[in-house]
Amino acid sequence: MTDRTLDHDSVAARLDESRVYDGVLTRRVFAFMIDYFIVLLLLIPFGILVTLLGLLTLGLGWSLFAILGPAVALVYVWNTLGGRNQATTGMRLMGLRLERLDGRRVDGMLAVLHSVLFWAGNVILSPLVLLVTLFANRKRTLHDLLLGTVVTRADR
Repeated sequence: MTDRTLDHDSVAARLDESRVYDGVLTRRVFAFMIDYFIVLLLLIPFGILVTLLGLLTLGLGWSLFAILGPAVALVYVWNTLGGRNQATTGMRLMGLRLERLDGRRVDGMLAVLHSVLFWAGNVILSPLVLLVTLFANRKRTLHDLLLGTVVTRADR
């Protein structure tokens, strides 16, 4: 129990430093663009597989095109953001990572929920939902606030 408390205290102390959030908003935008370019590239081989499956099933397999984009994106997020680095490839290139305020690791389910809430918030509230970052502490987005997470600089 002591190790857990010490770990939580050190995480909390690190998250209270303002330098951990320098340039995070701009880096998040570029990380997002990199990640979705990667997802687009991943869609190519999976699209070819679905096309072949559709040919083999006389067109029935082509119905998978309806869920292909979200499925590839969610698997990507599960494996990267929910992985040991707690960052997608774009986030790693931009020197960012997702952290939980309670000090525990981000798992695949939380990573997927984080991504789904981001998209749901944008669909329902439009990109104006991102204005929350200008007023929230630690430059957190609405989905960060709901999930108890924060994006920080990995290099600080």
